Amino acid sequence: MAEKKHGDPIGQAILEYAKKPRPADIVVASDLCDDDIIPVEVLFRSYDDMPEMEQIALSKCIGHILDVGAAAGAHSKWLNDAGFDVKAIDLSPGAVNYLNEVGINARVQDFFTLRNEQYDTLLMLMNGIGLAGSLSNLPKTLKHASTLLAPKGKILCDSSDVSYLFEDEDGAVWIDLNSEYHGNFRFRMTYKKEQGNWFDWLYVDFDTLFKVGSEAGFTVRKVAEQDEHFLAELTWNG
Repeated sequence: MAEKKHGDPIGQAILEYAKKPRPADIVVASDLCDDDIIPVEVLFRSYDDMPEMEQIALSKCIGHILDVGAAAGAHSKWLNDAGFDVKAIDLSPGAVNYLNEVGINARVQDFFTLRNEQYDTLLMLMNGIGLAGSLSNLPKTLKHASTLLAPKGKILCDSSDVSYLFEDEDGAVWIDLNSEYHGNFRFRMTYKKEQGNWFDWLYVDFDTLFKVGSEAGFTVRKVAEQDEHFLAELTWNG
């Protein structure tokens, strides 16, 4: 039996919106919480429409930049227009087709198979560090990232402490003792009739990121914070 081809909901949403902008939603199913949505127009946001944390991250980008998981390229476009040397990667063929059409140097690429390239900044916004998939895979992810960084290069990433999702009415936090870490999730995205595969995704609290990042040879600093959400800068000391 032939292997079923997985869909490209993000790419389909981006290509349709680029041709005819109209509000639509990408539905995100989770194994641990209720379904959520990503409004497609959010992927096309301008700099002025970006959260302040993203604007701060862009202001801290230096040198040769890799936008990891660029989607519709809101960050890559701004960096490119500002004169930065930026490349983008994404697993979505549709997203990459769109990025190339609008003049962004992009390609379909799995971050973990990227080799023999060097950057001053790895930009991993919209919880891009989540591609680690699980806490147990975070050290390996950071180690691989370090092989792509120039001396004193940096990772700029945001994430969230999602322990609040496990609070009861009294404010006590309950944790599944059979789970490795409360920030390990599985998601699946759907756009209209286009459905992707389930994938693992990590939300990591800052203290844990600080510990794992420090052990991996990074200087880890919290740059900004709002409620449970934070922006971190990890500078490579190798």
